[in-house]
Amino acid sequence: MTQLSASILAADFARLEQDCRRVLAAGADMLHFDVMDGHFVPNISFGVPVLKSLHAALPEAFYDVHLMISHPLQYTEVFAKAGADLITFHLESEDDPGAVIDAIHAAGCKAGLSVKPGTPAGAVLPYLSRLELVLVMSVEPGFGGQKFMPMALDKLAFLREACAERGLAPLLEVDGGVDAVTGPQCVGAGANLLVAGSYLFGAKDAAEAARALKQA
Repeated sequence: MTQLSASILAADFARLEQDCRRVLAAGADMLHFDVMDGHFVPNISFGVPVLKSLHAALPEAFYDVHLMISHPLQYTEVFAKAGADLITFHLESEDDPGAVIDAIHAAGCKAGLSVKPGTPAGAVLPYLSRLELVLVMSVEPGFGGQKFMPMALDKLAFLREACAERGLAPLLEVDGGVDAVTGPQCVGAGANLLVAGSYLFGAKDAAEAARALKQA
């Protein structure tokens, strides 16, 4: 069954705990926590203190932490201690991917690797057997509410086939412009974990929005 990760970048930050409780109750399986450093991507979001506080308020939630930062290696341990369950970093970051994967696992978290729209999906293959998740960006990372890029579908299909050929089963996650139209397209191409922000948090009926994606 398709899983749903609610991107808190689209939440009401004056009511963050309540908003997160609302989407989890509506059917989201986890919370997607986008960390931006203003260097790797041209935006700044939130960091360790927010995750630590949210985890204290909602300790039962699963935290899907996405590091859109230049140097993930120096931050894996602090995010793990703050409550991350899964930490995803970018192949395009400045640190050695193998070392970052090792550090994430050493910190007790699951490891994910993400690629920007301009990076071929094949670049992930040398690390595939060591990952619990691969994240395909269907927008340029940095801002929520962007339009879905269809090229992500080809990447998902490629990764699904690559995993099948190798007998591997990491989660295949897609992030950016996911809604009731693009979500099913992504699932059809191979995704089994959808990140939804604006579509979910902005819905009049969050439960119905979640159902539309999870039944894709």
